[in-house]
Amino acid sequence: MALRIDGKAVAAKIKAQVAGEAAILAEKGIAPGLAVVIVGSDPASRIYVNNKKKACQEVGIYSEEYALPEGTTQEELLALVDRLNHEPKISGILVQSPLPKGLNESALVEAIDPKKDVDAFHPYNVGKLMQGRQIFLPCTPAGVIELLKSANVEIAGKNCVVIGRSDIVGKPMAMLLMQNNGTVTICHSRTQNLAEICRGADILVSAVGRAGFVTEDMIKPGAAVIDVGMNRDETGKLCGDVVFEEAEKVAGYITPVPGGVGPMTIAMLMQNTVTAAKLQNGIS
Repeated sequence: MALRIDGKAVAAKIKAQVAGEAAILAEKGIAPGLAVVIVGSDPASRIYVNNKKKACQEVGIYSEEYALPEGTTQEELLALVDRLNHEPKISGILVQSPLPKGLNESALVEAIDPKKDVDAFHPYNVGKLMQGRQIFLPCTPAGVIELLKSANVEIAGKNCVVIGRSDIVGKPMAMLLMQNNGTVTICHSRTQNLAEICRGADILVSAVGRAGFVTEDMIKPGAAVIDVGMNRDETGKLCGDVVFEEAEKVAGYITPVPGGVGPMTIAMLMQNTVTAAKLQNGIS
């Protein structure tokens, strides 16, 4: 049976470190602050925002929430982002996805000051990541790397397969695995012989958002399987991309859903917010 990598436990350690850094900053009169903007009433988005606010309280980060109605215009959102860019109390700005139809998410991301872009979605920060000179690490991929390290899974020299090529997870995940000297293949909807490619992976990261997508026959015995998916099955139960009961019998390491990657994403967001506060106050 695979070793389950406990994301809650690893996230708790990271948040404890962040709390220590925030306390040191507080002694210097610096209070890291996170502004979270949510538009509309998407239930999943509300849960995510509440979890982020709770994490801020746990680690000593000041937080502000801007809950805006469904009919908020692009101009109103851009004006809010501009105001937060110039607000000294705010170290990091996060616009919760997805946004209602009619709003240009890319334009909003580009409007955020790169020094306050704690999601690391701004083209400036994406470019820095490509060069290996990043200021902020993209939260979910960075959390995956921390999970692998916590289980002493060697990345260097290993065959790594990422299923999914999104800007949020797939692409930056590949970059971080390469920075850790992994040999990376990105798979997507047009990939041929997907199962065969996955079976060659020492580290398999699935981020496609489809319940039951990764089955036992796609997993190399002893591989590390990281499930980034967050889905609902036919009964409404939260699940990942991986058929957990099957995969657990084959893999060497595996992350559960829930309790795997999810808590790490928020922990890394807290880390980025403290990093942003340091950056804006000239502290290395």
